[in-house]
Amino acid sequence: MISVLLVDDHALVRAGVAGLLAGEPDITVVGEAASGHEAVTAARALRPDVVLMDLRLPGLDGATATERVLAGSPATRVVVLTTYETDADILRAVEAGAAGYLLKDVSRADLVAAVRTAARGDTVLAPSVATRLLRQVRQPTPTRETLSPREVEVLRLVAEGRSNPEIGRELHIGEATVKTHLMRTFAKLGVSDRTAAVTTAMAAGLL
Repeated sequence: MISVLLVDDHALVRAGVAGLLAGEPDITVVGEAASGHEAVTAARALRPDVVLMDLRLPGLDGATATERVLAGSPATRVVVLTTYETDADILRAVEAGAAGYLLKDVSRADLVAAVRTAARGDTVLAPSVATRLLRQVRQPTPTRETLSPREVEVLRLVAEGRSNPEIGRELHIGEATVKTHLMRTFAKLGVSDRTAAVTTAMAAGLL
């Protein structure tokens, strides 16, 4: 039997995934967790074959939880199951050691197949995710020349937790200009939100 741990902060989602896996003769859901910390504790206690891990979790995000789960149980295979597919999210999950990355609109047949594939030790990726990952591998890592000095300034203040109005006051520019700098930065880094921009920039040594 392939033992599975479900990790998602929404009980309805966990119930839905459990329902999709129910009835499979070789798969059994052995536990559930609603946060990253709960996932680490449950994985340590249950030693599941496969963990289906959401990325956005309270307290401890899915990528960090993945690292800790694998540190405590190297034989466990973690497959990300999320609604997010930005380049930064995918790279963080892969770097954390995830064996797969699926989106929540996956079909029942594909989900079941993914669990079995991961349990065998193989990698499973949603087609759109595989395309993005391949593109990232082919593209050069962002360098300091990728962003303008002003874009780096704005992003550094974002990393400090400053809001757009606060950044505008600090740099003596309008809030609309701050937003423009951020949109250009997102495009250059291949991300869609502030957190991903900061994470990607830090990983590339830009901050």
